[in-house]
Amino acid sequence: MEQPTLYAEPGASWWPLLWGPVFALLGFAVEALTGAVRPLLWVVVALALVLPTLVWVQGRRRVYEVRLTPAALHQGREELPVRDIAEVEGVERRAGARVLGGGWTLPRGTGPVPVRLADGTVVTAWARDADALRAAVARLLPTSGT
Repeated sequence: MEQPTLYAEPGASWWPLLWGPVFALLGFAVEALTGAVRPLLWVVVALALVLPTLVWVQGRRRVYEVRLTPAALHQGREELPVRDIAEVEGVERRAGARVLGGGWTLPRGTGPVPVRLADGTVVTAWARDADALRAAVARLLPTSGT
């Protein structure tokens, strides 16, 4: 059954796919000003630039995606069940704590969200808006006062 998404950040946007066609269009325009125009060449250039960019964007969307559902926190290639999370509020970040998602360090442009697991270990989740992710995860956890 598909879970509703409570918090999400895509790993990358699609706008870099415009780089190749814009470059090709500029090249075509410069060539048109100088005389001989080869439109097929510029179509090939645009495609040659779009295809690797497409692979790059798709890879970033998979590796750097953050998604929280009622069942799990998805960080890149890793899924952490919410039942394994003990707390996120007031947890201190520890040096050497494992970074979720399979990387060695936090992805560039993201902030840390220290998470204490049910077994007492602390791991580091991450998001561009770390406070929003922390708040969304905290809403899913039972309060310790009841």
